[in-house]
Amino acid sequence: MKLTQIVIRTFALSAFFAGALAQAATVSGTVTNKTTGKPAAGDPIVLVDVQAGMGEVAKATTDAKGHYTLNLPGSGPYLVRVTHQGAGYFIAAPQGGAEGDIPVYDVAAKVQGVFIEADVVEVEAENGQLKVNERFFVHNTSQPPTTQWSKRSFSVILPEDATLNDVGAQRPGGLPTSTKMNPDGPKGHYSFDFPIQPDNGDKDTLFQISYILPYSSGKYDFKSQVTMQAENFAVLMPKSMSFTPGSGQNFRPVQEDPGVQTYIVKGATPDKPITFSVSGTGSMPREDQGTGAGAQGGMGGQAAGGQAGGQPGGGIGEPINTPDPLSKYKWWILGGLALLLTAGAGFLLRRPEGAAAPVAVPAVAHTASVAYQPVAGSSSKGSALLNVLKDELFAIESEKIAGTLSPEDYAKVKSALETVLARALKRNA
Repeated sequence: MKLTQIVIRTFALSAFFAGALAQAATVSGTVTNKTTGKPAAGDPIVLVDVQAGMGEVAKATTDAKGHYTLNLPGSGPYLVRVTHQGAGYFIAAPQGGAEGDIPVYDVAAKVQGVFIEADVVEVEAENGQLKVNERFFVHNTSQPPTTQWSKRSFSVILPEDATLNDVGAQRPGGLPTSTKMNPDGPKGHYSFDFPIQPDNGDKDTLFQISYILPYSSGKYDFKSQVTMQAENFAVLMPKSMSFTPGSGQNFRPVQEDPGVQTYIVKGATPDKPITFSVSGTGSMPREDQGTGAGAQGGMGGQAAGGQAGGQPGGGIGEPINTPDPLSKYKWWILGGLALLLTAGAGFLLRRPEGAAAPVAVPAVAHTASVAYQPVAGSSSKGSALLNVLKDELFAIESEKIAGTLSPEDYAKVKSALETVLARALKRNA
């Protein structure tokens, strides 16, 4: 009898381990240094379990050919992170034996080819306060491609009497991430230590700052200054407010949304401050985004004659004689992302497919400022969202290790991401 029990238990254990081995899988790939065009040898690789508190469950090091292999302890989801010269790069662990190739870049404190495409200042006023959301769309077109990263990767100058609310950043192709900026010299001068990675196709890096200015008099005089060459400097404000350009400033109005005023200066440089005044009160319109505008060829669908590419911003009126340089940012800007970053809901943002792009405007793909909504019969969109959420979980882990994300922000953002990821996993199960 005892022998029979032993045989049965042995058979059961053998069956169990055989099943476990049958389910065992690996993920492998090649890490390529896009700066040198050669394999990235000796870089540490980590497999992170998304559903286990971002715990590291496997480690490896790339060989001389940049190749790595990691054992998958289960079905996942997992993320693969490689660290190259202190900067983290990551992908969602591929399924079904697909290759997990990862591009990386060398790091330098300053690289050629980094410039601001647009510095966009959005203002609204109420209750004796002037609320400002300022966003910088930053390109890295360096050749060979190199990540610009240091304690002063990107510098900004804010009004001395500004009270900071939120600070965020977004990698090329990623989603908004809460981050921090450090005081850097005189009052109002700050620097980000967030990496400016090379552009990913038409996707660049975004920095966002939300702050409040005193406004008891109902008027504020701006003296703005960029820290590097900026192709466009723009001011957006409600129609109910008044705008006055400073002496000698070449602002031009742009025909935009019926409820929004837009004024643009081309070719801003660090040596010439940009002055203007705003007065009055009013809030930026937000109620009808993706509905009324979409009916005119904007977020909601493809306008007649619209170009492929899916950039947000269709349905924007064309300014006098020239394409509007802000069309590609319009709906992203009007979404009030600062509020979403505070709540952690910024990670629900997605870029709609099929949105029309204005003619003759180069494509810049940023997430549109609408909350994610499931689209019937679109499993590919759900999978894409799932992969981006996984990537962002890995991103905040990397930023925590690098010291660019405070423990408080890390806990807040991680909690929000894990909640959204769990819902996405359930929806795609």
